[in-house]
Amino acid sequence: MVEEARVERFVRAFQALRREIQKVIVGHEEVIDQVLACLFSGGHVLLEGAPGLGKTLLVKTLAECLDLTFSRIQFTPDLMPADIVGTNIIMLDQAERRYFQFQHGPIFAHIILADEVNRATPKTQSALLEGMQERGVTVAGTLHPLPSPFLVLATQNPIEMEGTYPLPEAQLDRFLFKLHIRYPVLAELNEIIDRTTRPHEPGVQQVLNATEAESLKELVREVPIATHVRELASLIILATHPQWEHAPEVTRKYVRYGSSPRGAQALVLGGKVRALVSGRFNVSTEDIKAMVLPALRHRVIFNFEGEAEGINVDYLLQEVVTAAEEAIRHGKEVFLR
Repeated sequence: MVEEARVERFVRAFQALRREIQKVIVGHEEVIDQVLACLFSGGHVLLEGAPGLGKTLLVKTLAECLDLTFSRIQFTPDLMPADIVGTNIIMLDQAERRYFQFQHGPIFAHIILADEVNRATPKTQSALLEGMQERGVTVAGTLHPLPSPFLVLATQNPIEMEGTYPLPEAQLDRFLFKLHIRYPVLAELNEIIDRTTRPHEPGVQQVLNATEAESLKELVREVPIATHVRELASLIILATHPQWEHAPEVTRKYVRYGSSPRGAQALVLGGKVRALVSGRFNVSTEDIKAMVLPALRHRVIFNFEGEAEGINVDYLLQEVVTAAEEAIRHGKEVFLR
């Protein structure tokens, strides 16, 4: 049973982080909440948006709010794996005998900003993705564990795609959420101008340290989920697969491959964080549905017809949720043919 005092502590910490970040970031309330959900779920985030919309600033501000180590890695075509993970260098002891010593790379930090991750080669991208998945990196046959908590926030620019190396689907699946950064509206743009053209820009205060963050992550895992809520998450995943007999027509027509089980894990973990933030001790169906777009938009692969017609993945996922709810209402049997 989740203790009420621990839930209250989680809510206070989450709201404090949100307030501090909003001192610097104008708008993007939903994105901020979802980034914090990834932090407490133990996942990683892919931020996609045009240049100048605050992707990098959001990550830097989050790092300033936490008493955690932070590294920024600017991905470029000539970046090598050793530039990320580190390498063995030759040292001399007091007797002038040579020995190897491992020099840690920038990946050995609690929070990593992988800026424009699609500009590096697949070989370099895989070095980062190994650390994301294994929570450690292997150099010369030796596994070096990464600090905990460990959060990667990668950014990519969807406009300038020439000369880039888009992440393959299997590597995109390593990110818990994919978030779209929208353009600011008029009021937000005016506020951005006011905040950034004054003599003193707003600062933030530290809210959490590593021990406190790990404790809150453990609490997220303890939140119970009812059978019918878990079934909705599973049905949503199945409805992204064209092979499923109850898949909606839009999935059958336009989807080549649906979400992996990691998508279901992202739905449930994100739902647990959302429930805690609301002060509730269990996950609701609304929590699951609220996580569908960030958790699944990068896990659905369109076929040729879907690509040619430019089907919006967010629209497709809304149809998927409707089909999953219909399957529950009509008590249809759930299985893959």
